[in-house]
Amino acid sequence: MQVGADPGPSSAAPAVTVIGEAVVDLVQEPDGRYTAHPGGSPLNVAVGLARLGVPTALLARFSTNRFGRRLRAHAETNGVDLRHAVDADEPATLGIATLTGTGVATYDFYVDGTADWQWRAEELDPVVVGRGIVHTGSLAAFLRPGADRLTDTLRAARGRGALVSVDPNIRPGLIGSPTSARDRVDELARVAHVLKASEEDVAWLYPGRTTDDVLRHWRDLGVTLAVVTLGAGGVAAACGTRGFRQPAPVVAVADTIGAGDAFTAGLLAALSGVAPGWSEDDVRAALRYGVEVAAVTCTRAGADPPYRHEMASRFPTGS
Repeated sequence: MQVGADPGPSSAAPAVTVIGEAVVDLVQEPDGRYTAHPGGSPLNVAVGLARLGVPTALLARFSTNRFGRRLRAHAETNGVDLRHAVDADEPATLGIATLTGTGVATYDFYVDGTADWQWRAEELDPVVVGRGIVHTGSLAAFLRPGADRLTDTLRAARGRGALVSVDPNIRPGLIGSPTSARDRVDELARVAHVLKASEEDVAWLYPGRTTDDVLRHWRDLGVTLAVVTLGAGGVAAACGTRGFRQPAPVVAVADTIGAGDAFTAGLLAALSGVAPGWSEDDVRAALRYGVEVAAVTCTRAGADPPYRHEMASRFPTGS
């Protein structure tokens, strides 16, 4: 398995295109004050991929206000291709993150009228090229009017040969009832080749159903690689008729902010280096790389995924 390629020139086509929100996370510090950090699941995934050496583009609607400029600068500084990103007049989305004693984050969001959900069809046209991997998820996949246009874009991209990846990254309270959200996830599963969710997402979406049952359900809807992250328990996955389990490394956790996004970045970085029609070894290696990348992120405060050179000691041969 080749984990990521060295970033090429800025004119090169990206190996992965990420679509979705860029959010300012206001994280509560131990003294009660809040510190602003760049965040939002799609932005985190794009930065994680770029740090792992994967040529990555981000289609986001960046507010032109101070927060939006900071989000754009964060992506640019980390080598994310923003040639098709949109400058938007609406304000940036805010997330208020509160940490528990074990470092687990809970969120409240301010989303009304913000830039991230106002997609126009022509702003998404650059995605429909049929190359590489297209990834999306989180609030961008649920909040209208942008969500419906995004789904149409994913269908068109898949029809032209792109590999589609989705992470619902459920935010209860913002996306409607579990029933309506479940219908939405099932709709996305019919478009996606890769579908990844957390065990918390699955418990909220499919109460009373086991992880293995949900993985089979997504596979039956057409997903090629279905993955559920289990926190410290690692991941469970299904690809074709095979099931997979990958334990997580034991680390000292600073917090879990961005851990799921780091896993997604690691998973897609690994899959971007192999041709579709993955072997069992390809899937195992991608799952392992994903949990390793997430583990490193958990040892740091905030969404701060590792760079490719930091992962080299864990994967010294790149395989």
